[in-house]
Amino acid sequence: MRFRTSTRLKSVVTACALGVASAFGTASAQAETTLEFIQWWEPELPAGALRGIMDDFEAKNPGIKVSLVSGPYANTRDQIVIGAASGTLSDVVGLDGAWVSDLAKQGAIASMDELMSSSGFDASEVAAIIKLDGNSYMFPVASFVYPVFVNLDLMEKAGIENMPRNRTEFVEAARKLTDAEANQYGWVLPLSLQAPNGVQNDVMSWLWASGDSMLKDGKPDLTNDKVVGTLEFVKALYDEGLVSPGAFAKKEQDKVEEFVNGRVGMMVDSLAHINLIRERNPDLNFGITAVPAADDYEGSRGLPYASWGIGVSEHSEHKDEAFKLVAYLMSPEVNAKLVSIANAFPGNVKAEPDFVASDELFGKAFEIFQDGYLANEFVGLPVAEELMRQFGVEIQQMLEGNQTATEAAAKAQTKWEAEF
Repeated sequence: MRFRTSTRLKSVVTACALGVASAFGTASAQAETTLEFIQWWEPELPAGALRGIMDDFEAKNPGIKVSLVSGPYANTRDQIVIGAASGTLSDVVGLDGAWVSDLAKQGAIASMDELMSSSGFDASEVAAIIKLDGNSYMFPVASFVYPVFVNLDLMEKAGIENMPRNRTEFVEAARKLTDAEANQYGWVLPLSLQAPNGVQNDVMSWLWASGDSMLKDGKPDLTNDKVVGTLEFVKALYDEGLVSPGAFAKKEQDKVEEFVNGRVGMMVDSLAHINLIRERNPDLNFGITAVPAADDYEGSRGLPYASWGIGVSEHSEHKDEAFKLVAYLMSPEVNAKLVSIANAFPGNVKAEPDFVASDELFGKAFEIFQDGYLANEFVGLPVAEELMRQFGVEIQQMLEGNQTATEAAAKAQTKWEAEF
């Protein structure tokens, strides 16, 4: 879909002839509100799926139309930043939990507590509400775990019989999958500083998979042995040439592109991209497995996850109508329909998606989910995206050979402490 710049649309007044009411004739007009909804979800869903849900909403809410502003995650994030700064943010906003603190402090997104109260919305049905200073800013509409995606044909060709279960097995698989002369690599690592969520999804996911933490009592704890060990693991893969070239410039969509085209054997990625991968390459034979843990770890796996969150713009002239759309997407039936299509976990506790029965890969993901727990320590942190960027700078310096993993962690720790 072609991506366009987000602007907050004003109400469109549509004249409706009501017939002659007197000898002189009179006419009136019915106001029609157009809500702009910016998100990255539409490209990750089957064609027409999100538009169909919007059409159903419009049919149930005469007088309200929804204009979808859609693009890849990184582009959408950039447009939201611009809209927040200029006061032109779309009425309804797709949110990543890592953005909430910054946007709320800018006054760009609205507290939804009064909107919930005035509309009679049942907040007890929401699986999680992201709050800051007691105010509710985001509902996770759908949540996606981040397993390891594996190209099964490349695995078979390389003679790899089993999915990697620990870090040693992952390295061994990456070696067998790497053929630099054929431009094929074991793993892909997106570390763009412009869209730094690779630090969260592709680096720290290895830490959480082993039940470890980058925080202590809610404060940064990047210099602990487990974080440093995770950085050393990533550096070893990079130094051995098992990571596809150009990591420092890659964004999330770039790693998916490489996987779709068979240039990498494994990637850590969102279940939200299953449909996208299938559409881009219907012949690709791929599977998923939990992010491998440290060799000596036998506990429950922390599962990296991200959510399709939703909120309302503080600058919207149509907050009540905007919240109607939010409430609609969070209702049990609609939420179940959306997450079933997206292969995600629901945001409404009463929603019952059909993903386990309808999709083999998501059935596997549900097994992974049952055996582990959701883990993403960036959600709700102050300036979470900036924290990722600061850590990303030090990780890049480490991978370039300018500092050790211990030094990278220490420098990032100092930067983070200043932010906290």
